[in-house]
Amino acid sequence: MFAAVLALLGGLLLGWSGRAGAVGDPLLSQGKAATASSTEGSSYAAGKAFDGSTSTRWASAEGKDPQWLRVDLGGSATVSRVKLSWESAYAKAYRLEVSADGVTWTTVAEEKAGNGGTDDWAGLGGKGRYVRMYGTARGTSYGYSLFEMQVYGVPDGSPSPTNPSPTGPSPTGTTPGGAFTVVAAGDIAAQCTASDSGCAHPKTAALAQRINPRFYLTMGDNQYDDARLADFRNYYDKTWGAFKAKTHPVPGNHETYDPAGSLAGYKAYFGSIAYPQGKSWYSFDEGNWHFVALDSNAFDQSAQIDWLKADLAANAKKCIAAYWHHPLYSSGGHGNDPVSRPVWKILYGARADLVLNGHDHHYERFAPQDPDGKATADGIVEIVGGMGGAEPYPIEQVQPNSQKRISGDYGVLKLDFTDSGYGWTYVGADGQVKDTGPTYSCH
Repeated sequence: MFAAVLALLGGLLLGWSGRAGAVGDPLLSQGKAATASSTEGSSYAAGKAFDGSTSTRWASAEGKDPQWLRVDLGGSATVSRVKLSWESAYAKAYRLEVSADGVTWTTVAEEKAGNGGTDDWAGLGGKGRYVRMYGTARGTSYGYSLFEMQVYGVPDGSPSPTNPSPTGPSPTGTTPGGAFTVVAAGDIAAQCTASDSGCAHPKTAALAQRINPRFYLTMGDNQYDDARLADFRNYYDKTWGAFKAKTHPVPGNHETYDPAGSLAGYKAYFGSIAYPQGKSWYSFDEGNWHFVALDSNAFDQSAQIDWLKADLAANAKKCIAAYWHHPLYSSGGHGNDPVSRPVWKILYGARADLVLNGHDHHYERFAPQDPDGKATADGIVEIVGGMGGAEPYPIEQVQPNSQKRISGDYGVLKLDFTDSGYGWTYVGADGQVKDTGPTYSCH
């Protein structure tokens, strides 16, 4: 036991040089020349991990260890911090290394039990012109893939800030400048378990947990078929329940079917997590974003509509995202649901940016549009993400402004938010990115 503690402390202190990486140290790597041991294809070149975009990425050849990604800072610097934003193909074990000449390398940090998401290493203190991530063990059967690798520090000859930061990885999901990652899905837990080969929600839960975002959103129909408390405990809780404390759920129509009463099992299972403001609708803030969680089973209730108007009027955040179960627009079996149009009009009037829905069991993204379905640059982007585990629905009638549709591939939305915009990928349960959406600025 004592030896294990020493080993852990050794891993945390590796690379400490007496100077903690300052939060204010500048970003040195963006746009700099980059190379890699391999690439999966021309769309995944090394430079994609240093272009400042969370919708592009570097990916190595699949199934091979070791692999590395290197950036040339253009001159010698003291490297204080390195942030790695992993795609689903993450490294279970890797080293961060610096070099003066690109030949001889010094390890400044080492990860031996990585779980993907975002690793933010501070207090490194390494000195050199070149920095690389040297992956020694893949976390999946695929390759290594990074949305971004950001290197912070002080170029030689520059003043050195002295504000200390903790050594080692910061909590996953956090990034400098108010950026954060969210995982979202709807239509999740069928009445099956991981022992059933066709059971999908254990696979999407494992993927969601590997991404390890700041928090999770669910877009209703969390538990099938009647959302009884016993079913929540037997199925949802054994998969997506692993991160219930980090989840902000909303109910779907199946939550209303509970014989014990509409939403009874849902409320009993999630408790104050689903009712933080005493109702099945609520809001919360993260960074520069205001999130609005709505109960689309109750859009005909004036209490929710009045609350929504007051909530948006009081909002001081620049960016707005809302989520609920029934989509206004969908190319799936349920199709368009006009019950959501009055809410869209309120959100459009408040210059909301993003709406997330479930109900139809497929993935679909729409171009920005107004509540009447007219494409417009100041419109709302809607994403249907109902592939969390329930049986897929086919695409039936493609709606205007629909840009991409995927049916049959279970998966989750990985949403990347910044202080001024957002982008996302649809990641399949197999860990592969199935679609990458555009990057939008907030209204």
